[in-house]
Amino acid sequence: MRYLVTGGAGFLGSHLVERLILEGNSVICFDNFYTGTRDNLKFASNSDQLEIIRGDVTNPFMFEVDAIMNLACPASPVHYQRYPVETTRTSVLGALNSLELARKLQIPIFQASTSEVYGDPTVSPQNEGYWGNVNPIGIRSCYDEGKRAAETLFVDYNRQYGTRIRIARIFNTYGPRMSVNDGRVVSNFIVQALTNMPITIYGDGSQTRSFCYVSDLVDGFIRIMNQTDEMVGPINLGNPNEFSMLELAKKIIELTDSKSEIKFEPLPSDDPKQRKPDTALAESLLDWKATVQLNEGILKTINYFKVKINA
Repeated sequence: MRYLVTGGAGFLGSHLVERLILEGNSVICFDNFYTGTRDNLKFASNSDQLEIIRGDVTNPFMFEVDAIMNLACPASPVHYQRYPVETTRTSVLGALNSLELARKLQIPIFQASTSEVYGDPTVSPQNEGYWGNVNPIGIRSCYDEGKRAAETLFVDYNRQYGTRIRIARIFNTYGPRMSVNDGRVVSNFIVQALTNMPITIYGDGSQTRSFCYVSDLVDGFIRIMNQTDEMVGPINLGNPNEFSMLELAKKIIELTDSKSEIKFEPLPSDDPKQRKPDTALAESLLDWKATVQLNEGILKTINYFKVKINA
């Protein structure tokens, strides 16, 4: 098959592109390189299965492809809070333009949504039937509400036009190819630990996240696209094992043999206190669950950042 992967030069997008190529597909990577980088695609630098095109999903685009996987959007709070208007435009207009192409070509389309649609949840774990607790005017709203609006567009294209859609709600994911200045907790902690800088924890460190290794997540993407029951989603993808920020910091200090001390800073507004996926739907419909445990995944990520920092 010939796939269009928007945001294909990013952390998640590049791993998806690699998996699609390994399975014998050809891929068009469509990216504006705001957070993505060509270095993430070096694995296919000489491959005729990959075509890299610089462009912006907020403008209409046309490619002859068999399927679309829409991953275009900055996912780090550092990046989306710097350019909130552009983030909302990418989420909404990017979804709209991707859906229009899928409708015209009558092909399946996948949306990379997020657990941020649940906001600061009042229930745990979060299942797909939970509507969320989102602040529509907070500093994270450009991303949270942008992704919620994208889900609405996807479902309405299915209802109105019969577009074959897939929606995955991604919980915290980590692994190689995260940026050194990514701004997300795993990369922040690892870089700080490897450079023996203070590890910054916001609040008292009791807030929790559930961390999914990137290979598990990409496997979930592929299974959603390949399923034949036309289950439109959304479907949670994540690792339900829950860790506090303090536990994560101590684990990374231990695994890096770091001299870093822990430094506590005020908690940012709208920062979720708890994030844990209910993955029963993915397990029953896709026969999918995360298999890489935190120690194994963190060690692989540490080894990547050791090379990256010293390069």
